[in-house]
Amino acid sequence: MQPFVVIKFGGTSVSGLPQWESIATVIRSRLDEGVKPVVVHSAIRGVTDRLQAIADDETPDAEAALAEIADLHRALAVELGLGPTPDLDAELERLARAVRARHDATGPSAARTAEILACGERLTSAVGVPWLQAQGFDVTRVDATELLHSRPRAQAGATALDRERDYLSALCDSEADEAVRARLAEAGEVVVTQGFTARHPDGSTVVLGRGGSDTAAAYLAGKLDARRLEVWSDVPGMFTADPRRIPSARLIHRLDYAEAQEITTTGSRVLHPRCIPALRSRRIPIHLHSTLHPHLRGTEVLPATERGHAHLKAISRKDDVVLITMETLGMWQEVGFLARAFQVVAEAGLSIDLVSTSETSVTASLDASANLLDSALLAEVVDRLSAFCRVEVIASCSAISLVGRNVRGLLHRLGPALEIFEEHRIHMVSLASSDLNLTFVVDEEQADRVVERLHAILLIEAARTEPDGPFGPPWTRIRAGILEPEEQRERWWHRRRDELIAIAAEKGGAFVYDLDTVASQMRKLLAVEPVSRVMYAMKANAHPDILRTVRATGGGFECVSPGEIERLEEVFDDLRADEIIFTPNFAPRADYAFALDRGIPLTLDALHPLQQWPDLFAGREVLLRVDPGWGSGHHEKVVTGGRHSKFGIPHFEIDEARALVERIGARVIGLHTHSGSGILDPDHWTRVGERLAELAEAFPEVRIVNVGGGFGVPDREGLPPLPLEALGDGLTELRARHPHLELWVEPGRFVVSEAGVLLGRITQIKGKKGLRYVGLTVGMNSLIRPALYGAYHQIVNLTRLGEPPEGPVQVVGPICESGDRLGTDRPFPESREGDVVLIANAGAYGRVMSSEYNLRAPAEEVVLGA
Repeated sequence: MQPFVVIKFGGTSVSGLPQWESIATVIRSRLDEGVKPVVVHSAIRGVTDRLQAIADDETPDAEAALAEIADLHRALAVELGLGPTPDLDAELERLARAVRARHDATGPSAARTAEILACGERLTSAVGVPWLQAQGFDVTRVDATELLHSRPRAQAGATALDRERDYLSALCDSEADEAVRARLAEAGEVVVTQGFTARHPDGSTVVLGRGGSDTAAAYLAGKLDARRLEVWSDVPGMFTADPRRIPSARLIHRLDYAEAQEITTTGSRVLHPRCIPALRSRRIPIHLHSTLHPHLRGTEVLPATERGHAHLKAISRKDDVVLITMETLGMWQEVGFLARAFQVVAEAGLSIDLVSTSETSVTASLDASANLLDSALLAEVVDRLSAFCRVEVIASCSAISLVGRNVRGLLHRLGPALEIFEEHRIHMVSLASSDLNLTFVVDEEQADRVVERLHAILLIEAARTEPDGPFGPPWTRIRAGILEPEEQRERWWHRRRDELIAIAAEKGGAFVYDLDTVASQMRKLLAVEPVSRVMYAMKANAHPDILRTVRATGGGFECVSPGEIERLEEVFDDLRADEIIFTPNFAPRADYAFALDRGIPLTLDALHPLQQWPDLFAGREVLLRVDPGWGSGHHEKVVTGGRHSKFGIPHFEIDEARALVERIGARVIGLHTHSGSGILDPDHWTRVGERLAELAEAFPEVRIVNVGGGFGVPDREGLPPLPLEALGDGLTELRARHPHLELWVEPGRFVVSEAGVLLGRITQIKGKKGLRYVGLTVGMNSLIRPALYGAYHQIVNLTRLGEPPEGPVQVVGPICESGDRLGTDRPFPESREGDVVLIANAGAYGRVMSSEYNLRAPAEEVVLGA
């Protein structure tokens, strides 16, 4: 008997002529392969939702809705070049009868609803089959209800909900069925049938629920003992994260059944979770492909081949998670507490995803989207649980899961990644007993940032260090149609490699700055049209040549100490006071007087100076630094907003600030907020500006809104840069709403980070119980950021640039401190004493934060392009 391949096409893949041409190409290819294609298709995208609205009486005019559905399919028939469509007319009449029967009957009926919903797939068959036949294929259309028969849930004790689910979320067997195999073997060279639908033992039509077309195809592949199941949709497979949210997410070429099951159940919607158990025991592979990128290798779900190797494959996210915490001292050693609590949840028809227990409390998670969880039902559950424990409900959460194999074996490598949680509250942590996932439940509003950082730290690095691993191209390249192997982004230090090696050979260690990159970064910000002034935060790097470059491009300076002002006066003999803004923090009175005597604009970030030194500010113009009540940043220690930050006047003291400046006779001409560093969300500064514009209403002379800095710089290959165009769009809208205000920004790291590198030479290499240490001439006395707040810097062996890595190493310096670690588990080629190592993104907060700890001199500075 000819082997079968079941090929499922989703709603987007059957919606137009180009998609059907892709279907025809796939069918020809399978026929050439010598297998018999069995095509399972969905309804046209959006049709099932419209039918659901009709069945639920949510459509004000059912006849008009039916006419829209008919027009949609007739338009597709015209696009496909079909003539008369008697099959389509018959299916449209069948749908009309089903709708009339649904509304003429007394009371709701799940069976009648299922009949209506099943019409969507039948309508697609009525158009698609004639077109395929017109292309010369020998096609047999078979109704899915003749192939798949549902298996009702247990009859004894079945609830009303169970009986309803038997029609609207039916289950089928996937065991090999010789009768079905024989039936389709005798059909034409191509078989077309519908997804989503099956037959109830009473003869009526049932549907398989969300993802039902995937599930129907899997059931059928099992019955046919198919060579494989192919699922074609608008995405080419599973990714290391949701590519809609993380554009740098990479396609995963290979997954085993267990890994795929975890990814689908923890958030991915590329494949329905019910598909995998239907085929796993039969070891039938699942191949995921895209009709938009038909030549791209997709994802293959196969039997496991690796048992001992610990690795991560993806970071999944599930929103709409609700946590219920049940606490009572009485549960300690109490038999049956969990049974009582879970019985309440079960009787409400809800299922629990995650459970975390202690001796006095239990926390369980509910997936609101899967449980149809409304406020009334949740209130009823809480009321019943409150009879025997204290209950707390935490809504609007997200479950973020690290999915892979032998996750316990990776815990020692998760330390740097878990630092992200220093600034985010974790409600629950769950390590799966299968060792396939580690899940964190956080507030939903924090999820985007948490997933982005975890993906960058764990998955992008894994993809780069496993060139022969399971990872394919990132979504950004797939979307752009760039499918050849990815090339590493060229940096300025790639071009000037020989110069840098020579500098390191002479000096042993050095900070090297490329002034062309400084100028380029400044021009990018100055090109953001709504921005009136770009004031470089010179605390990032105060090298004279960098200051000259900033000023030459049109930038001003933000200073935080008299010493920085004096540095500017040393470098420039024609500097104007209005080219500087001074923003001290917890500084002595003398610092404020120092700036005021020079006529330099001053920003106050506390009420104390106004309260205790009013004579300094009488008749003066000042700006106020406001804490909006929240902050952001890549680490807790760089978040400069919120109650845990020392910076800014809290917004609830604004009225007092206004009273003080009025009494003193000062004038507030601007408001300022700097709420963090390393921010890559382009909307952040628009939100800040809007908040400041609201507060500015208390000060009629305000003309400046300074939204601060913190513009993020990607610290890893594969991370997208800050989208300055989107930043500009948001600020343009802000400026349009408040045209009387000037918008200022204060970039520091953005201007100089990528312009600087730290060079060192390898001193020693040591192996220690499976770890390899590479020692350098430079350490934490030169670059303290990794030790201070876990900053990540790309580290490469510049001498052997481009050579394949042989394994991860720990990059350390010569300082007598355990914290003298510059990089952890970095991919490195085989290295030798004397090799030159480059630490990237070291232009900001490098030399300016260095010391002579251990009485070792920090790396000196060298400038290129002066």
